[in-house]
Amino acid sequence: MSRPHHLWNMYITAAVSVALVLCLVGVECILLLSAGTLMKHIKENVTITVLLTEDADSTARQRFENMLAAADYCSSFRYVSAEQALDEHIQTLGEDPSAFLGYNPLYASYEVHPVALYSNPDSISSLESKFLNLPYVDRVLYQKDLVKLLNSNVSQAAIALLIIAAVLLLIACVLIVNTIRLQIYSKRFLINTMTLVGATPWTIKAPFVGRYLLLGAIAALLAIGALACTVYYVQIRLGIVLFPLTWQNITFIAGTILIAGLLITFFSSLIATGRYIRMNINTMYEI
Repeated sequence: MSRPHHLWNMYITAAVSVALVLCLVGVECILLLSAGTLMKHIKENVTITVLLTEDADSTARQRFENMLAAADYCSSFRYVSAEQALDEHIQTLGEDPSAFLGYNPLYASYEVHPVALYSNPDSISSLESKFLNLPYVDRVLYQKDLVKLLNSNVSQAAIALLIIAAVLLLIACVLIVNTIRLQIYSKRFLINTMTLVGATPWTIKAPFVGRYLLLGAIAALLAIGALACTVYYVQIRLGIVLFPLTWQNITFIAGTILIAGLLITFFSSLIATGRYIRMNINTMYEI
C-alpha cells in the first residue's frame, strides 16, 4: 500500500521541481519584455526640435501636424508657440531675453519624438533632411552625440541581456534534465528487465516519455499560474509596470514556458531511458 503513495510523492516532487525551474524560464521572458519596454521608452524620449519660420501660419502648422499624425516614424509630437518657448526659457534660465532685446527671439517649434525603430543616427538624419525640405521649417535641432551614445549603450545592453538569458536557460535545462534523470535512475532495473524479456527500445521509452511529457505540461501550468499571480500583484496591486499586459506578451510568456517544459522533458526522458536501455546489468550496480 505504501508503494503507490511513494510513487505519487515522487511525481509530485518532480512536478514541483520542474515547475520551479520553469518559473526561471518565465522570469527570463519577463526580463526580456521589461528590458524591451524600457529600451523602447528610452529611444522614444529622443527629441527632434523642428523650428518653424516666422511666416509659418496656422495652415502650415495644420499641414505639418497632419503629416506627423499619419507618419509611421512619429511616436508623439508637441507644438510649442513662441510665447510658450519664451516662458519655458525664463523658467529654466531665470532671464528674459525679450526684456533687453525688445522682441521675442524664440521661434515656434514642434518637439517630435520618433518611434524606437527610427531613433538611430541614420534614420534621424534622414528625418532632418525631410523636415528641412519643407518651406515652413527654419532649422532642425537634436543632440547627435547623445543619439549615437544611446544607440551604442542600448546595443551593448541588449547583447549582455541575451547572454544572461542564454546562461539562465542553460541552467534551467540542466536542472530539469538532472531531475528527470534521477527519476528514471530509480527505474533502471525495471528498464533492464524489460530489455531482457525482448521489449523493443521504443516500447520501453514510450511510457516514460508520455509520463514525463504530462509531468512537463503540469509543471508548465503550475509555473504559468505562479508567474501570473506574481505579475498581477506587482503590476496591478503595486502599480509597478514591468511590461505591457497585451495578449501578445502574455502568449509569448505562457507559450515559451509550455514549449520549454514539453521539449526539455521529452528529450530528457528519451535520452535518459535510452541510456539505461543500452547499459549492462553489471554497470547498473556501479552508478
